[in-house]
Amino acid sequence: MTISLTFVLGYHRRRARLPTHCADIGCKYILWLWEGATENPTVCKALLEDLVGMGLPKDRPMLVVIDGSKALRKAVRDVLGDSVVVQRCRIHKMRNVLDHLPKTHHLWVQQRLRAAWAEQDAEKAMAALKRLADSLEGEYPGAAASIREGLEETLTVTRLGLTGHLKRILSSTNIIESANSVAQGLAKRVKRWRDTGQILRWTAAGLLDAEKRFRRIQGYQQLPLLKAALEREVHRERKEMVSD
Repeated sequence: MTISLTFVLGYHRRRARLPTHCADIGCKYILWLWEGATENPTVCKALLEDLVGMGLPKDRPMLVVIDGSKALRKAVRDVLGDSVVVQRCRIHKMRNVLDHLPKTHHLWVQQRLRAAWAEQDAEKAMAALKRLADSLEGEYPGAAASIREGLEETLTVTRLGLTGHLKRILSSTNIIESANSVAQGLAKRVKRWRDTGQILRWTAAGLLDAEKRFRRIQGYQQLPLLKAALEREVHRERKEMVSD
């Protein structure tokens, strides 16, 4: 059985790109490290093309979890094709929505977002998110637009029928945040950066150290169910494309 889960997130003062891969048995591996920003279309495309060149399969169903970068989303579609199912990071989405709101509205909007994303029925979850966007439209159109943008892709794990730990973990890019923290902690020892190469070397050292501490993702027992769900989802999307 082969399952591909790939997470892409950027961090560091000069924006290193960190893709992480989960193998069939739920173990995590850091695939590579790039310098650049996910807002840059050229960087995003090169990153994914390099991953394919290194052996990342693009001919079988794969779940890719990304932040809110439009350039990265386009690169995923252009490079990896129609075998990919995308989950938008809910943590990034929530932050983006709250950025458009005064702090007095943060708590109740957070509660509504979390309640919608906790819903096991994808149609009900989508309806709840649309109602929330409608309720914000009058006073806070930016927040409403943020909710609607990429709305369906924040519900991918729900649509796939995932539950429990696996649903929670695959709904965001937080799975690689621990590695980020280790690398950033090591990088703090450097008082002055000479060049990008030095940044990448120190970051790579931190990531290799972090990888030694990686554990299986929680809920890995559900991975066979995820494999079947991804195959159904890709088949459904291809049928819809043909009918259109």
